[in-house]
Amino acid sequence: MAEQKFIEIRGAREHNLKSVDVDIPRDRLVVITGLSGSGKSSLAFDTIYAEGQRRYVESLSAYARQFLDMMQKPDVDHISGLSPAISIEQKTTSRNPRSTVGTVTEIYDYLRLLFARAGTPYSPATGLPIEAQQVSQMVDITMALPEGTRAYLLAPIVRDRKGEYRKEFQELRKQGFQRVKVNGTFHELDEPPVLDKKFRQNIDVVVDRLVVRDGLQTRLADSLRTALDLADGIAILETAPVPDDEGNAEPPQRITFSENFACPVSGFTIPEIEPRLFSFNAPFGACPDCDGLGVELFFDPRLIVPDESLPVLKGAIAPWSKGQSPYYRQTIEALARHYGFNKSVRWRDLPEQARDVLLYGSKGEKVLFRYDEGGRVYEIERPFEGVIPNMERRYRETDSNWVREEFERYQNNRPCHTCDGYRLKPEALAVKIAGLHVGEVVRMSIREARDWSETVPEHLTAQKNEIARAILKEIRERLGFLVNVGLDYLTLARNAGTLSGGESQRIRLASQIGSGLTGVLYVLDEPSIGLHQRDNGRLLTTLKNLRDQGNTVIVVEHDEEAIREADHVIDIGPGAGVHGGTIIAHGTPEEIAANPASITGQYMTGAREIAVPDLRREGNGKSVVVRNATGNNLRGVTAAFPLGTFTCVTGVSGGGKSTLTIETLFKTASMRLNGARQTPAPCEAIEGLEHLDKVIDIDQSPIGRTPRSNPATYTGAFGPIRDWFAGLPEAKARGYKPGRFSFNVKGGRCEACQGDGVIKIEMHFLPDVYVTCETCGGKRYNRETLEILFKGKSIADVLDMTVEDAEGFFAAVPSIRDKMSTLMRVGLGYIKVGQQATTLSGGEAQRVKLSKELARRSTGRTLYILDEPTTGLHFEDTRKLLEVLHELVEQGNTVVVIEHNLDVIKTADHIIDIGPEGGDGGGEIVITGTPEDVADCSASHTGHYLKEILAARRVAAE
Repeated sequence: MAEQKFIEIRGAREHNLKSVDVDIPRDRLVVITGLSGSGKSSLAFDTIYAEGQRRYVESLSAYARQFLDMMQKPDVDHISGLSPAISIEQKTTSRNPRSTVGTVTEIYDYLRLLFARAGTPYSPATGLPIEAQQVSQMVDITMALPEGTRAYLLAPIVRDRKGEYRKEFQELRKQGFQRVKVNGTFHELDEPPVLDKKFRQNIDVVVDRLVVRDGLQTRLADSLRTALDLADGIAILETAPVPDDEGNAEPPQRITFSENFACPVSGFTIPEIEPRLFSFNAPFGACPDCDGLGVELFFDPRLIVPDESLPVLKGAIAPWSKGQSPYYRQTIEALARHYGFNKSVRWRDLPEQARDVLLYGSKGEKVLFRYDEGGRVYEIERPFEGVIPNMERRYRETDSNWVREEFERYQNNRPCHTCDGYRLKPEALAVKIAGLHVGEVVRMSIREARDWSETVPEHLTAQKNEIARAILKEIRERLGFLVNVGLDYLTLARNAGTLSGGESQRIRLASQIGSGLTGVLYVLDEPSIGLHQRDNGRLLTTLKNLRDQGNTVIVVEHDEEAIREADHVIDIGPGAGVHGGTIIAHGTPEEIAANPASITGQYMTGAREIAVPDLRREGNGKSVVVRNATGNNLRGVTAAFPLGTFTCVTGVSGGGKSTLTIETLFKTASMRLNGARQTPAPCEAIEGLEHLDKVIDIDQSPIGRTPRSNPATYTGAFGPIRDWFAGLPEAKARGYKPGRFSFNVKGGRCEACQGDGVIKIEMHFLPDVYVTCETCGGKRYNRETLEILFKGKSIADVLDMTVEDAEGFFAAVPSIRDKMSTLMRVGLGYIKVGQQATTLSGGEAQRVKLSKELARRSTGRTLYILDEPTTGLHFEDTRKLLEVLHELVEQGNTVVVIEHNLDVIKTADHIIDIGPEGGDGGGEIVITGTPEDVADCSASHTGHYLKEILAARRVAAE
């Protein structure tokens, strides 16, 4: 049978697709584009990927299928030409704190192997390489113990491995051994323990029982030789517990001997150098104090004193501010008398000593306290414990979960004091290659780590070079793939949960290229998100490499460069939601541009464009100034955000945009203005916040995490809709209140499905099936509630209307109509009023939030911050979004946007360009000013691309 050259799709009706027929060429780079909500993801992910993955999983056994998530069969008549499908979406890789860039990409696994096989252990005491111990040295160390010390000589034959070990116990008994120590407990080999093969075991053979005294040397040497031979060069001397006068036994002392590695000066030993020694996810290698997390909790002074402008008597110390207790007030007064400070001045103006005493105590110095408890006055002289030591003690001693939760509000993470944040035991950090231990290597940027891996062979012996060659090849290749997708600024130690959706997607993309698969169907969702224009070329080259390996690459994308570089483009539209779902044009990029029906084509030819404003706003003359910001890679940055303007923060990926804007400006401002509890990145000061009322971060997180949330509930339109139905004559006659029309509470909802409209049926090794509730027919309400009609429509019919229809339907009800109008203005006329929040895309959720802000009565003193708001937006959607953002500025508000999209940047009043590079090569302000100023700056990567756009506009104008 000849190989199919196309993926043939006939009658695709998933979501809003209108019986789509399309042939997609195989082994090509295909871009699917169109307006937000037009049906791109419905075709790419919910039809093509879902069917490709479903067919592959169905070919597996029922046993294997139960471990895999199976997709539902899409609503399509016929698909042929599919390959096994892999989807690479924009979702954060893992929220697990143990998951890092190194572990996700598997580079850390290769580094562990490299250090285990080619690393050299060094003594922390002398800094010299650790030599192997001789048996005579082991005898000398043992004989140096106090005379009469009782001890066991153990041979560790099993370390942290699963198994039952029945054969091993029998073999040991045959060899004449009588006892073993299993998981910390001694057992006779005549009656060995029965072990569960599912659990990890530790088994030591008792080779000898000793009492340290003269004349023991020969016997000890023989026993050590036996133990070393039994356990591959390792022996453990464990002293027997000796009870003290009170009957308490001191814990046994364990001395590890190794024929392999031990420091003769300090006695520092490494039991064995295996890859698991460098794993922070296994007890064998993890730092014992932080369990391999690299961080510890501490009471953060910045959370305990969140607002330094308050006096200490007016609630500066947050844990003491509740209820303004007389006890705390009298404590502060006594401390003020003793140390001579003014208790009424602002916290930041208090002397350093006074702040230190209040937070950390009087360090043993006695203070005279005078307390008045409603008439009973008493004095007591004692040291002052301090707010933080007091909270630490109470947190340690309490059994109350409520008290713990209350205290945890004031805690934060900092690097573990034992491992310095490296996550590993001292033994692992003692092993080095080219002067660095594995913790230092993973803290390098990916580009630096790649450069380091190139120099490693120079520092290894010929034998170790032979061993390391294959390992280094894998490490270099994987690091190279990450550099090629624009992630060279990340470190391998970076927590996977802190990566953006775009970064996570590109990491998975790099892993797929490394896998070298062919004949696979890859479906990607906007891989260019978070990438500066400079890095776009490298990403597109990576996608072409994936195609050239013999794969079909389907990309949902809005980036113009990606569309122009594609082999085949499919434009879906013409509008969004019910107005979309049809193929407007498909073919080469040139054919799309030549098609007058394609909005995408019109933007590609310049027939439509996002206009550059004729005038840039000067602002209201006031600014919010961030001084000396030093979070992450920022190098003492001072930046002014002019108020009353539309400001863009630009720069290459990893330059420090989010650290300055979100971690520093937003978090500090929200603590001061909104009373939020969070830890901002450090800076000297933020000036000008008194000119603002509030700060709002409009991100792309879901508006609700359950199907019960919807645009009507989020924007506040559901309340007036319920009130309107409750006010109808029939509802009044029946005594219905607004709560009757809620599907979240008993009364008016259908109890069979509890207001969900669907019932979940678990299918075990098949995907869970959601079936429409038979009682209410999916309408969520009971029959009596649905009998209340307005213009012939029930409340269920209203929730099923599009926003566009609802605006006309409630034209005479301003409280509902106005909320629908604002949703229309942000381009969401196509979504359903009651559409489940979980089905909205990130861009749609962000625009619902924007509409809620537009509907508020503006004070003109709000700071809006948006991080890449054009994610998921077509050129036309971006134009509508910019109209809304500029409208917020016209009302006197300030909008700050982190953005790579040049169509947004060119319309800004003010730009703050951060860089010049990512990671350690960034963290500085390259230039600030108008887009024209930035375009004239030769040091700015953003300016280089902006210059082309502004020059093209000038040519068009002439």
